[in-house]
Amino acid sequence: MTEQPGVTEERRQELRERYLAERDKRLRSDGNNQYLEPTGRFAGIIDDPYTERTERDSLHDDVTVAIVGAGFSGLVTGAALRKAGIDDVRLLDAAGDVGGVWYWNRYPGAMCDTAAMIYLPLLEETGTVPSAKYVPAHEIFAHAQRIATTFGLYENALLSTSVTEVSWEAAINRWRITTDRGDNFTAKFVATGTGPLHRPKLPGIDGIDTFSGHAFHTSRWDYDYCGGGPADVPMNKLGDKRVAIIGTGPTAVQCIPKLVVMPVNCLCFNAPHRRSTFATIIRSIQSGSHHLSQAGSASGYATSRCSKQVDMPMSTW
Repeated sequence: MTEQPGVTEERRQELRERYLAERDKRLRSDGNNQYLEPTGRFAGIIDDPYTERTERDSLHDDVTVAIVGAGFSGLVTGAALRKAGIDDVRLLDAAGDVGGVWYWNRYPGAMCDTAAMIYLPLLEETGTVPSAKYVPAHEIFAHAQRIATTFGLYENALLSTSVTEVSWEAAINRWRITTDRGDNFTAKFVATGTGPLHRPKLPGIDGIDTFSGHAFHTSRWDYDYCGGGPADVPMNKLGDKRVAIIGTGPTAVQCIPKLVVMPVNCLCFNAPHRRSTFATIIRSIQSGSHHLSQAGSASGYATSRCSKQVDMPMSTW
């Protein structure tokens, strides 16, 4: 390996220590316990706001392959099986359509930070050319639907359906799968394509249950309340609102610039060690007299201070 001019071992060690220090700021001993389960008045944030659940008859049949999860993992697996001549493939997903994380995340500004020609699968097979190097979320979701249509994966799918149990029955050499819709069927093979980004979490802030304003999670963006839509349609119902964003991760970096171009007072709450992320948000806002302020204090203080005055999207995974 060629030595880079000016990069000494002392400098390398300095950089390692700097990154370790930044990592240590973000490590928490409570892990996922820092978040709250959506219960009480926030129980509805895990519901599907995009697809109305329609009643159907429960299924009691047998398939060759059942795939739990209809994101890209499930879709690519299903497509490969269909290409191999296996026709009785069944996708199952709690979401009302395929797409996984791209079904749920429709917040303004959502897009993928990996080049589309690398990230999107089965482009040639579906005759698809991405519109740009980095494409927005609604285009990715449309591509997921295109894969399902191209390979006939909608035909036997169970959507808006959560798997409740998968168990092996040795007597019949099959997996038995039950769901929250009364389905009780068997499969020769079961594949899982589940991911961690489909279920929103609540920030563990004291008093969050007393907040009386309108609140939703970014992965369940409420366009009925805000106006607009995911394809850069202006959110025309926020003109008289004071909006608070809890969190300054990549989701906030993407959605806050879309909020501040509207005549809305936008507050951004972040932990003190994440100032650099807030700076990224500022840089992503092009220009103009946008109403954005940072609350660098602890989130508990910020929430109680804004109680009954703000509408609160939450960007917490």
